[in-house]
Amino acid sequence: MAHGPAAGPMLQQYSDTASPSGFSPAPPLCDEGRRCSAVRDALQAAGLFESSPAWRVSPVPFPLTADDVSFFEDLGPRLWAFSKALNRLYLESVKGRQPFWVHQYLDLGKPPALLEYARMKRFREALPLVIRPDVIPTETGMMITELDSVPGGIGITGCLSSAYGALGDSLVGGTDGMIETFAALFRSGNAAGGDDGCVAIVVSDEAEDYRIEMEWAACRLRAAGLDAWCVHPGDLRFTEDQPSLLPTLFAATPSGERPVSHVYRFFELFDLDNIPKSELLMYAARKGRVKVTPPYKPWMEEKLAFALLHHPMLERFWSDALGPDVFAYLTQVMPKTWIVDPRPLPPSAIIPDLTLDGKAVSDWRQIARATQKQRHCVLKPSGFSELAWGSRGVVVGHDIPQSAWAAKLDHALDTFSSTPYVFQAFHKGRQFEMPHWDERTGQLESMEGRARLSPYYFVSGDEVTLGGILATVCPKDKKLLHGMRDAILAPCAPAG
Repeated sequence: MAHGPAAGPMLQQYSDTASPSGFSPAPPLCDEGRRCSAVRDALQAAGLFESSPAWRVSPVPFPLTADDVSFFEDLGPRLWAFSKALNRLYLESVKGRQPFWVHQYLDLGKPPALLEYARMKRFREALPLVIRPDVIPTETGMMITELDSVPGGIGITGCLSSAYGALGDSLVGGTDGMIETFAALFRSGNAAGGDDGCVAIVVSDEAEDYRIEMEWAACRLRAAGLDAWCVHPGDLRFTEDQPSLLPTLFAATPSGERPVSHVYRFFELFDLDNIPKSELLMYAARKGRVKVTPPYKPWMEEKLAFALLHHPMLERFWSDALGPDVFAYLTQVMPKTWIVDPRPLPPSAIIPDLTLDGKAVSDWRQIARATQKQRHCVLKPSGFSELAWGSRGVVVGHDIPQSAWAAKLDHALDTFSSTPYVFQAFHKGRQFEMPHWDERTGQLESMEGRARLSPYYFVSGDEVTLGGILATVCPKDKKLLHGMRDAILAPCAPAG
């Protein structure tokens, strides 16, 4: 989720010494100030800013070159192909047609009952219909640090796009692209549910920080002609005790109780035991009375999928499933990743492609002794953990002392059977200069920072559409790029 459940909760509200309106620029405002004020007003009207800003506002969208725009337009269909191939790889591994260790890695720490449910024939082809990668522009090109199948930011990106679009900016995906493509997802054949009913965006307590933006999104979906509501899991009810009616899932909404045909699952699978009525929703989906996206497939939400893409023993599978060109493309934009597996190797074996000062590595404890200069890497839980979203469990190797690094790596090795970790090459983002309005001084300021670009792809049928791109520009001294008070959040637009 923003796995962070995506990038960490981006809607945390902050209090400081700012005035109740959030911004207090000294009049008269310049053109840039008026633009920032208009964006701020739109965010406040949506409930995304309260008494003070939760991030910095720029007078302009984040500019992308023509090559950048082409990159993002081409990326969506390739990631959709990757999702289909990953699902196929897992299922074929379960059936013995691919190496058994593939599904063993992806099943680590998962409850057997969830795996049994996820493997049902009914759900075999089900895939996440919203795809959001986190992309870092580097000096050598774009790098995807991870994929998020339960992404936050849909409402924020939609609201920002609407606000800048109203100022005349031409945005990637369009002014209303986020909502239009989100709505198309539910109208498409692969998201069809049971009888006519509403769309329920189900937001758990764990994801509470995202509720406001999802309520905004639901409101805009209704304006687009879709009967959509943001609800709590406790608002759901399933009945099959009325002989005159087919079994039906209902949701309590401000307009009364309504039958549900589609559910957008905005909660993490590791949290199922804490989600009220989760078993009712799973039962309704199993009975074909409601369609849930993303589906209950934990293997589709693991960061170690990147390690599988780079594994030399799976090269033939990926090349056949993706095609040689897409396979070569993805291995360039997805950084080298390894599964932190503590099991000993035979004396003649090494960890593929992992070296330390040019020497092959056969034991992770060799990496524990690496110097700071040798630790340009990231260590993070793969998934299915409260630490696997919001940058909570992420460790940047060269950002901590050697003793702390060794302790973090030891912890990752110790928790392998319940929460596997991945070790990923660190790619430093290139610097950008971005203007923003300083509400304290009432002046336009400039910030040097590094950007995380988050495109949102929505799948309708087999068509993948780019709804918009959210740029999160953090101060240049920040190594983890995510939503924070000092960051600038803005939609992306073609330069010029």
